[in-house]
Amino acid sequence: MRPKVGIIGNSYLMNDQYPTHAGGTMNSDAVANVSGCLPLLIPTDPRFVSVEELLESFDGFLLTGGRPNVHPQEYGEDATEAHGDFDRARDAITLPLVRACVERGQPFLGICRGFQEVNVAMGGTLYPEIRDLPGRMNHRMPPDGTIEEKFALRHPVRLSEGGVFHQLLGAPEVMTNTLHGQGIKAPGARIVIDGEAEDGTPEALYVKDAPGFSLAVQWHPEYRAGQDPVSRPLFEAFGAAVRAWAQDHRPVSLPLSA
Repeated sequence: MRPKVGIIGNSYLMNDQYPTHAGGTMNSDAVANVSGCLPLLIPTDPRFVSVEELLESFDGFLLTGGRPNVHPQEYGEDATEAHGDFDRARDAITLPLVRACVERGQPFLGICRGFQEVNVAMGGTLYPEIRDLPGRMNHRMPPDGTIEEKFALRHPVRLSEGGVFHQLLGAPEVMTNTLHGQGIKAPGARIVIDGEAEDGTPEALYVKDAPGFSLAVQWHPEYRAGQDPVSRPLFEAFGAAVRAWAQDHRPVSLPLSA
């Protein structure tokens, strides 16, 4: 039996009227075929699931990207038009879930919105729109083009010398895609920024002194995860941590440089 990874689902209206929970096929593909785990979609809403049930039902969690953003009330700010759409039901599950996983050592991997959720869960804040900041590039997904063009590699990420991601990926700099509007403003407690884009935007993080695998990236490694030299080791390491947890609830973390 493969260990179970809970994939955080997003709420959508199908045909503008039928409510659904959905998750990208790329996430399931990466979890199943690179991490070697069983991918299961979570209806991320406290009406249907509790954090306690999720912790006992799954061995690890993939905090996916999604169009809705973390509500700024979660980090003490008022909502503005620039903050975009929200998914308060997802906020209610994922933020306490992250904190519980950090405490228990249960593995998770954060992607895009998931990267931002980890920061907010640990007390950090977000910018509503990175491209409006002086000296920052536009990190948003191109509005036009094929899926290959939208997920194409677009900028380098400089990794901390000797840090967790440097050790994991085997290089001080990697090329990534970029499909996000928001970004980290102030890192939360114990959040270590372990990689940045060339404009200074945080792109990779881990939770300092977390007993288990607690990595997150601002880009989308699930795209072509089996072929991409950056994505594959990330999902392989996540899978190894999930298998260790499934065997005897033993936390496995990467070597930390700080």
